[in-house]
Amino acid sequence: MIKKLCYKLSYGVAAITVALAANADVMLKDQSEIIGAWNVTAEAAKLDGEKKLLNVQWNFRTDGILQTKAIDTGGRTKSFEIPLKYSVEAGMIKKQSTPGREKYESCKVIEKEGSDMIIKCTYLYFFLTKI
Repeated sequence: MIKKLCYKLSYGVAAITVALAANADVMLKDQSEIIGAWNVTAEAAKLDGEKKLLNVQWNFRTDGILQTKAIDTGGRTKSFEIPLKYSVEAGMIKKQSTPGREKYESCKVIEKEGSDMIIKCTYLYFFLTKI
């Protein structure tokens, strides 16, 4: 009886460990893991929620600048570019929230596999593909 209980508990602990590992955040070593241009293809309030498609590029430069470029598909402004400061600290991306202000938000890398990355900033999840 006790032996069966121990086996059941060990299976339960193993299942929880696997589930937590699958949802563990990716810890970046440094900025070299994200340097370069990325297409931000969508944003969502929840990881498994409805996605809003975007036409935005983020270029993480080696000088600590995140060059953002939004393409206006409606043709009103053609494109809009904003340089933001960023760094990689404690395994997360710390980026300037608003240009010209020293307010930052921390973005966790939720998933990074091949050329795809999902990050969670203060309010939104962003889905990126390396160019």
